[in-house]
Amino acid sequence: MRTRIAGVAAHLPERTRTSAEVEARVAAESGGYRPHPTIVERMTGIRARHVMRDDQQASDLAVEAARKLLADAGTAPEDLDLLIFGSASQDLIEPATAHIVAAKLGAACPVFDVKNACNSFLNAVQTADALIRTGQHRRVLVCGGETPSRAIRWSVRDRAQFVDAFAGYTLSDAGAAMLLEAVPGSGPCLGPGSGPDGDSGIFYRDFAAVSTAWDIGTLPGGGSMHPRDPEHSYFSGDGRRLKDAFLANGPEIFVRALENTGLGWDDFAVVAVHQVTMPYLEVLRSVLGIPADRLVVTLPEHGNVASATLPLQLATAIEEGRCGPGDRVAMVGLAGGVSLGVVFAEL
Repeated sequence: MRTRIAGVAAHLPERTRTSAEVEARVAAESGGYRPHPTIVERMTGIRARHVMRDDQQASDLAVEAARKLLADAGTAPEDLDLLIFGSASQDLIEPATAHIVAAKLGAACPVFDVKNACNSFLNAVQTADALIRTGQHRRVLVCGGETPSRAIRWSVRDRAQFVDAFAGYTLSDAGAAMLLEAVPGSGPCLGPGSGPDGDSGIFYRDFAAVSTAWDIGTLPGGGSMHPRDPEHSYFSGDGRRLKDAFLANGPEIFVRALENTGLGWDDFAVVAVHQVTMPYLEVLRSVLGIPADRLVVTLPEHGNVASATLPLQLATAIEEGRCGPGDRVAMVGLAGGVSLGVVFAEL
């Protein structure tokens, strides 16, 4: 069997926050420290990001995207064989947020969570693909809700703490969903070494990690290290070190994907790349040789929506008519940890 992408959808909260508003709030709550005017947009290329309502949770954003997707696909919640919640955010430590999503959707299938920073959604797709190809499930809903707006440090002591918290000022709330279904396949599509054979569906996937760099970017609170300390409930990281780790270890897996499939980036209608800042996106695009017209640039108006980034780009590209049935699409994932991943599919 092969895994077909039967549909993808995203949900963006209506409320937005501009970069100027981010700087103004930091200044208002920091008791003396004021960020340099326009620094957030100049450093990131982000003009605005989305902010969920106070009465919403990560599960609500996932449900909004999932309802739209299922309605468009003509699929009822009771027709799902499995629901995977793939997100860096969650409603609770326990139980799995997938249970809450399923209850709100009215689904009665098995559920579980997949969590791996900004690759959470892509790893959930990887997991669903494996379960479908081995015959354990036939119709899987992968969904996620990212709520990083609730882990941003607004009150900072000085410039050093502002820099440490800076990654949080790029982040945006969003929901995403992808429906994956089993279809007959005539050729192998097991991972590295396989290539396209004319069948629709996912035909290549590969993942890697550089786990010695796990401490570069963190959200420490809630785990056994810092179970109840509010001071550890904010994003902390070194953007320069994280970029260097990606550049030192990332290109190989993506170059190998092209070599193993005999494809070039020009063979894809869309190349969805995880987007953190505009300067880094351009560096990565240049290093990998991805043509600019294959990218779907969502960052300036939507911010860094964490693991919802790749499905948001695919949903946007489909809505704009940039890709459709028969087109190849690539998903290039980068995440703290450090994790890397690539998935190729034909729609």
